[in-house]
Amino acid sequence: MTGAGTLLSGAVLGLLFGAGVALVAGQLPWLRSRDLDARIDPYLRRSRSMSLFAAPRSTSRLRMVLENLLGPVAVRVLGVLERLTGGNDQLERRLRLAGRRSSTDSFRVEQVVFGAIGLVLGVVLAVMAIALRGSSPLLGLVIVGFGALTGVLLRDYLLGVEIKRRATRMAREFPTVADLLALAVAAGESPIAAMERVARTSHGALPDEFAATVADIRAGTSVSQALASLGTRTPLDSLGRFGEGVSIAIERGTPLAEVLRAQAQDAREESKRELMETAGQREILMLVPVVFFVLPLVIVFAIFPGLAVLEIAL
Repeated sequence: MTGAGTLLSGAVLGLLFGAGVALVAGQLPWLRSRDLDARIDPYLRRSRSMSLFAAPRSTSRLRMVLENLLGPVAVRVLGVLERLTGGNDQLERRLRLAGRRSSTDSFRVEQVVFGAIGLVLGVVLAVMAIALRGSSPLLGLVIVGFGALTGVLLRDYLLGVEIKRRATRMAREFPTVADLLALAVAAGESPIAAMERVARTSHGALPDEFAATVADIRAGTSVSQALASLGTRTPLDSLGRFGEGVSIAIERGTPLAEVLRAQAQDAREESKRELMETAGQREILMLVPVVFFVLPLVIVFAIFPGLAVLEIAL
């Protein structure tokens, strides 16, 4: 065990020394690659609607602290995370679908924290495998790297779980919210006032999105654009069709109450269809307790009286 511990310590020290030499060599001026994009990036506009004299976008405080503490290592780690889990645009869209108002930099920091936790667990498992099982140090390094990668990917997976849960919650709320909108519009209120009333009197993920849509309209966004952004902010496809149908009804003068009732009926039919599909997929799983628990008990109760009679006869 002493020899294995010495070998592991030597491997870790050698790895740290090699990583330090590689980082120092990579930051030398005569060995650093001159990136043309980084040189001309300060002189370019981010978008066509952005003024050349506008102030540059300020980065988040967490990213600034991380970059100041770790320097170029933090920048490279964040770049690796972006390549593993998608770019900032895709990540920002997923954060909005999950209902999170945090920035992409905050999520990257959370991924770094999860990766560090996975790294620590990997080191513990690697030490146990080498000390108790006599495994090779190379296998220990593989376990450490796998633990760090698993931590990073676990945070991304949990974000996907949040999106699915929010979509399920919105699918349950959508028929009721559509009926409330239809009743408010039929009572004589405008579509914007009806959405504001539903957002004020209801609680849930969907009323919160309606409140954000009303706020966009009050801020000057057109009704069609606000309803279209409602579909892009939510993970539910039926909400995109709902926003498109409401905007077309407003533009063409179609009775909005009937459109909202039809949307609610379609949402209920879709929920019933999804419930039937889920029941069909779970049919095989429902056979597991029947075959392994109920059926053996039925056989025991059927055979036991006969065995008791045979014992009495003997």
